[in-house]
Amino acid sequence: MKITNLTPDIPNPDIQPQLTTADELAIANSRFPQSDLPFYRKFGRTNLTVSCLGLGGGGPISSEDTLYAFDQGINFFFYSSDLHQYFYSSMRPALRQLCGSGSSVREKVVLATVSYMIRTPDTVFTYLYDQFIDLGIDYVDVFFWGWIDEHNHPAFEKCISASDDIRGPNTLCQRYIERMFGVSEKLKKMGAVRYIGASFHDHDLAKQWLNSPLLDVVMVRHNVAHRTAQRKVFPYLDVNDPYRPGIVTFKSSGMLNALWEPPVSLPDGCWQPSVPDLYRYSLSQNSVDVALAGWRTREEVDAAIQGVQKGKLTPEEIDYLNLYGDLHRNRVKPHEIPTERLLVNR
Repeated sequence: MKITNLTPDIPNPDIQPQLTTADELAIANSRFPQSDLPFYRKFGRTNLTVSCLGLGGGGPISSEDTLYAFDQGINFFFYSSDLHQYFYSSMRPALRQLCGSGSSVREKVVLATVSYMIRTPDTVFTYLYDQFIDLGIDYVDVFFWGWIDEHNHPAFEKCISASDDIRGPNTLCQRYIERMFGVSEKLKKMGAVRYIGASFHDHDLAKQWLNSPLLDVVMVRHNVAHRTAQRKVFPYLDVNDPYRPGIVTFKSSGMLNALWEPPVSLPDGCWQPSVPDLYRYSLSQNSVDVALAGWRTREEVDAAIQGVQKGKLTPEEIDYLNLYGDLHRNRVKPHEIPTERLLVNR
């Protein structure tokens, strides 16, 4: 079955931002201490409210602790069915409970799924079929095309061109899913896929697609040692623009190395950031909505939530963590750093 072989009953209207009101956000955030880093926020141009921390399956984490994370306020969950599937499988029963057909809390959850097998738009049916079977769901909130870089960008362009055939109600994609799984009220209301996202490993491409009406959410890697997004992506966003895409960061605590472990060249007595501090670093950047985490235990969930409740990092803390990241990558030598830019342990 191909997208081009299906004809919609009703044309899909342009998706317009539907603003989450300040009162709605205030009510959602009332369970957390007041902070300049609100726990819940409107997710760019979408009609979704997301927690500033999101849970992926890279840990992996048990289903019990996944449900615990939801009980503590985490509502953004990221799931893959075709890459590192083993690591995501441990959270699958919890996602079935939270997001499966008949769940009483489904509309309180933002379920993001991804495929890393970029080929053609028609293959979305295969990926969604697996995810609907895995999780027993009626719809996906955000479907991501994953790991976009210069090598698969031509295929991504073909896939993203079919966004209006995939997202929202009354689409070709919805009709296909209805044929495979039957019609449900939530599927009719939401569509099989509510919004389209892409995870970029090339920041130039991320910048290129920021303002595309075909893309609702952009995900980029970002941490203290890999700050390219601070030059090529974040400056081109306006946090107050209701038409901007939702922004998710990943790899906050490290890529090739564990950034919570101090670099060998860090002078004695200097601040050694915790993993929650590294999430705060990403969330303190312009327009970042969600920092994706790969927690393994509920204790890590608690630590992360308590960390972000401290609020945004100060300019002095951000400056220090830039140096800390540069030491990790051997971009700077300790003797080259003015002592006034170093922060002592806290």
